[in-house]
Amino acid sequence: MTTAPTLPLDQALDALVAVAESAGVRDQVARDEGAALAAAVAESAPGAPAAWARAVGGGTTQDFFDAASRGRRWRGAPTSILSGLVAQGSSLGGPYAKAMAEVASAACDLGEPTMRVIGNASVAAAAQLKAAGHHPSPPPSLVTQSPAPSPTLSEDRHRFSPAASDNSPEPAPEAAHERAPAAVPPEPVKRRSVEELLAELDALIGLGRVKREIHRQVALLRVERLRAAAGMTSATITRHLVFTGNPGTGKTTVARLVSGIYAALGLLTRGQLIEVDRSELVAGYLGQTAVKTSEVVSTASGGVLFIDEAYSLTGDQYGTEAVDTLVKEMEDRRDDLVVIVAGYPAPMEAFVAANPGLASRFRTIIEFDDYTDEELATILTLLAKGSDYELTPQALARFRELLAQTPRGESFGNGRFSRNQLEAAIGAHAWRLRDVEAPTHDQLRRLEPQDLDQDLDQDLGENQPPDKDTGAGQDTEAGQGPDKDADQDESRGESQDESADPDQDKPGGPA
Repeated sequence: MTTAPTLPLDQALDALVAVAESAGVRDQVARDEGAALAAAVAESAPGAPAAWARAVGGGTTQDFFDAASRGRRWRGAPTSILSGLVAQGSSLGGPYAKAMAEVASAACDLGEPTMRVIGNASVAAAAQLKAAGHHPSPPPSLVTQSPAPSPTLSEDRHRFSPAASDNSPEPAPEAAHERAPAAVPPEPVKRRSVEELLAELDALIGLGRVKREIHRQVALLRVERLRAAAGMTSATITRHLVFTGNPGTGKTTVARLVSGIYAALGLLTRGQLIEVDRSELVAGYLGQTAVKTSEVVSTASGGVLFIDEAYSLTGDQYGTEAVDTLVKEMEDRRDDLVVIVAGYPAPMEAFVAANPGLASRFRTIIEFDDYTDEELATILTLLAKGSDYELTPQALARFRELLAQTPRGESFGNGRFSRNQLEAAIGAHAWRLRDVEAPTHDQLRRLEPQDLDQDLDQDLGENQPPDKDTGAGQDTEAGQGPDKDADQDESRGESQDESADPDQDKPGGPA
């Protein structure tokens, strides 16, 4: 068997847009989402900004890094459009996930990719496919053509990319031409019950205080709904929430579950989660910000709008315009919109207190604690399992050593530390097996200690073997980056759906 060649990024984006248009999504919105994920995957690759700009039709180096900042959340969780399609039960959720996985794979050809880029692409593609119900296949070199003695980066990527296997979903080009039947609406997926969603919440790693508060909120809202149905007078209860905590503590994951729980309770009509930050609410000129913010709120209507680092909206007239517009939209859509704002504890308290319109609407604050070392090790193990990898006991011991050597603070990353280590290890694993013509199934799945000890930014184009004596210090930086724009699903211990970020802080991907 042979593997299908990966599309170049410009063609992968065209295929993505074709699926999006079939689903009624504006082409530019889908193209921007795909371009952001591609930038996030390739952001560490030398020469990637220029290659990305050529593929997307223009842009500056700053545009590239701005896009990467927006897209980091989706390296471990489904994108916003995909989350919406899945929440609505659209038949095009699967094709869109496949097309987005192809975009992640295509990003490996931007500039001079490193092992880190390969790992980013692998985890990102798996997160998109899993959100739509497709389990990623193991790395497919069991079914590829025999590689040359010194394979190129492109060959390495096709051998180890989750999108490359004949056992994985069909590539995006074919999927892009799939159309929903014109006369027959797609069959909706069965909405999950409150009990099922609460069970999923309870299964998250750690977060004991968060779980207790969500259970309390559910009980309160359920009783108030029953009282209203019985014709009793009920106090006005705000459903909007403030999530406080360091990055990577599961805020996005929990927000995703809250959106589903509220929908199951009948408080929201759709239950999708839309995750944004300042850049997606604020425009470049006064007057445009109100329009931009209103458009974002409109997409979240019927579900939850999750605003990461909401305090970044303070301090200038553009942010103030966004907040004022948000308050008005929350009032106008109060029966079918929930807003969750998230960020560091002290700035979030100041943000809410500074605006009377916010203070009266955000009365419930839920605090997210940092993960323990044991919880982070469990998260890494489950994330690896979700991408069809397995850490040897020695590799897990090496991870614990890296944890012990890594300073803790607001920028530590928590669950994102585990996700970043996995992304890096997957890239190192692919590079380690580059000259193995026919790896065994176990070799393809097993991550060894040396996979956590590589120079992750080595230019693979040099085709030099990794330094087996690399120390832990070189790897620590790769795993501890705050990725402040992502809070995916690290608390869940798997790459899957939000809003997102186990941490996406921002999507689908733990915030």
